[in-house]
Amino acid sequence: MSETALPFNEKIIPPSWRDRTVDIEEFKRLREESLKNIEEFWAKIAEELPWFKKWDKVLDASNPPFYKWFVGAETNMSYLCLDWQLQQGRKNKVALIWEGEPVNEKGEPTEVRKLTYYDLWRETNRIAYMLKNKLGVRKGEIITFYCPMIPELAAFLLATARIGAAHSVVFSGFSSQALAERIKDAESRIVVTADGMYRRGKILRLKDVVDEAVKQCPTVEKVIVIRRVGLDDINVVKGRDLFFDELMEDVPKNVYVEPERMKSDDMLFILYTSGTTGKPKGIVHDIGGYAVGLYATMKWIFDVRDDDIFFNTADIGWITGHSYNLYGPLLTGLTFIWYEGAPDYPAPDRWWSIIERYGVTIFYTSPTAIRMFMRYGEDWIKKHDLSTLRIAHTVGEPINPEAWRWYFKNLCNEDCAASSTWWMTETGIIMISHTPGLKLIPLKPGTNAMPIPGVDADVVNEKGEPCPPGVKGYLVIRTPWPGMLLTIYKDPERYIKTYWSKFPILLYYSGDFAVKDQDGYIWVLGRADEVLKVAGHRIGTAEIESALVQHPAVAEAAVVGKPDPVKGEVPVAFVVLRQGYNPSPDLVKELKVWVRKSIGPVAEPAEIYFVTKLPKTRSGKIMRRLIKAVLLAQPLGDVSTLEDEASVEEVKRAYEEFKKLLEGQ
Repeated sequence: MSETALPFNEKIIPPSWRDRTVDIEEFKRLREESLKNIEEFWAKIAEELPWFKKWDKVLDASNPPFYKWFVGAETNMSYLCLDWQLQQGRKNKVALIWEGEPVNEKGEPTEVRKLTYYDLWRETNRIAYMLKNKLGVRKGEIITFYCPMIPELAAFLLATARIGAAHSVVFSGFSSQALAERIKDAESRIVVTADGMYRRGKILRLKDVVDEAVKQCPTVEKVIVIRRVGLDDINVVKGRDLFFDELMEDVPKNVYVEPERMKSDDMLFILYTSGTTGKPKGIVHDIGGYAVGLYATMKWIFDVRDDDIFFNTADIGWITGHSYNLYGPLLTGLTFIWYEGAPDYPAPDRWWSIIERYGVTIFYTSPTAIRMFMRYGEDWIKKHDLSTLRIAHTVGEPINPEAWRWYFKNLCNEDCAASSTWWMTETGIIMISHTPGLKLIPLKPGTNAMPIPGVDADVVNEKGEPCPPGVKGYLVIRTPWPGMLLTIYKDPERYIKTYWSKFPILLYYSGDFAVKDQDGYIWVLGRADEVLKVAGHRIGTAEIESALVQHPAVAEAAVVGKPDPVKGEVPVAFVVLRQGYNPSPDLVKELKVWVRKSIGPVAEPAEIYFVTKLPKTRSGKIMRRLIKAVLLAQPLGDVSTLEDEASVEEVKRAYEEFKKLLEGQ
């Protein structure tokens, strides 16, 4: 492993947080104390939640790595999120503020719904009654959801949990083939979808995708369709397809369904993670441990207060949507916002208008989105009053220092607790982050901070030994934690091989590269499998991208590898420029020198191409596999999750045009 240059010494303390910021050594002592007895530590937090039955054992570690938390305990996630909140006096408090994408001629939203905790509790009970009594949903069966961000989906998921079934939410941007694979693996009898959804002013026909998918799924008996956009020409299969509103017509308004008493280690949901190759992995999460982990991290990382307005931009189809855009906010009695549409529709200030309109205090988004808004400039933000913000975290991938500084300055007015949180589908909860609700240590641009209390994360070498400060290694977790995955659905051997077999000792392998600085802060560098081998040297694509976006001309960058007869592989960069900068051969040379100076000669891109956009998923992640396919003239494969399919053609066109330009010099 090689040393990695990072801005280790820059420390920032937001003015309004000075009284709550602690010395780094004090926080280390707090963490060390929590790790002396993790069972005792997490049990104390679990005591703050109500249980139908207390646990017999905090942690069952008799069959590693198949750990079980709060063994013998009984609980129910729907009860914790709704009934418990009503008991605490939140009956008439707004739980969910929902805003649809459509706007009027003034750019104002035409669809806004506000559901109180009582509203959500009543609708959840009604859906639970319908699922049990009309469709015969059984405890333990898995219902698949392919829906937009609409309030009905929230109630459906809570109702599923209430009756003891499990859910598998498939992101509504996935293709019919991807959906079919997930339905088949879960062996779902019921699929819930909508007729369509809005995206950038257009209607996406979700039911058509489901129809195509279920042709391959013999287990599917019923498809429930929520009328979202009012399509009157959708295909209806008699006896299979049921409209949600018709199913609910004769369900009493005041029906009550008693929450099923679930074991702590029963399955709450499956969430499939996909790669560019191979069968998706069905990540299984439990109920009790997951609830405890969410409850703690909501308090520590988001410093939740009863008057907070929480805006997480994540879609429910991803783990961030599950953990911190549904269950986490409800567990802690918050008011939270769901927005259905694109972040820059009808203009690049849609999110900022939402923050101003509802007085958002906590904001959670992705570095990719931040970099997109950087490209639009600061004027869109300056149009809005964002002074209510006090916490603004990011998630999903490492954030480069330049992007962190930009949003800290422009969104936060340099006075928010702002952290790049690290976690993953498999961990269930945030693992590494600043913790302003517990103890805040100084901020550093681009870091993930330290592991939270009760989590023993570290950076190690191939032997599983700790790396010295400044030396890149693998990010691992040494001990189990509440919220962790139970297994991979129907594939325990793959679970062991993927996450617990890389090192000579038993460590959870995250698949990420990281480095620790001299203060103990962890900087996640990106996926270890997104690594180029240039002349025998291993270079992470994220490191090169981070270097590029620190140049004042660059808004976004994507780096992929290209075979080379001499070096084996060389980096190739596709770059989106900021406003005011124009493509030129001189700028290509300047950027190459910039990377050489930032990282070293081995990281210098062999080629740099300028494009006006990069192909992305609807959740904002750059689809590097498509860029690489364009570069190598290979088949593109499935493009169903692209934000804008035209951008694929643009990458092709820009590649060809700029290649000709360079060849003509």
